[in-house]
Amino acid sequence: MEIRVTSDLFDPSAELSGFAKGRMDTGAVVTFTGVVRDTAGDLKTMRIEHYPGMTEKAIAKIAGEAQTRWSLTDCLVIHRYGDLAPGEAIMMVATAAGHRAEAFEAAEFLMDYLKSRAPFWKKEITETGAEWVAAKDDDEDALSRW
Repeated sequence: MEIRVTSDLFDPSAELSGFAKGRMDTGAVVTFTGVVRDTAGDLKTMRIEHYPGMTEKAIAKIAGEAQTRWSLTDCLVIHRYGDLAPGEAIMMVATAAGHRAEAFEAAEFLMDYLKSRAPFWKKEITETGAEWVAAKDDDEDALSRW
């Protein structure tokens, strides 16, 4: 299991390649990469803040739960912080398991957790000002299924 909270850009393709390389104990690898979207067309940057140490510990705890619950052979969570431009990768989840159902379900579980419970705070900075991103009911509903 690897948890990485970083301000650095990352290459999802390279991360997947490294994660999947040499796996003989795995029948499925599932990945998801979230990117900064600019739905209104005026986003300058997405600022993501977190508490170092606390964030990594919280993500590691939920990733450990996912590994046990779905018998994962491995998992990777990368989440960025700082100022991110539209189109840049925010986060990536990769799960490896013996079978695809476990890999998909664990990846969804981790994504739902990261979206609604991980200790990150997001602020959209646009041409006209800045606004904190509020939690969405849909995200809470998605997490409640687990």
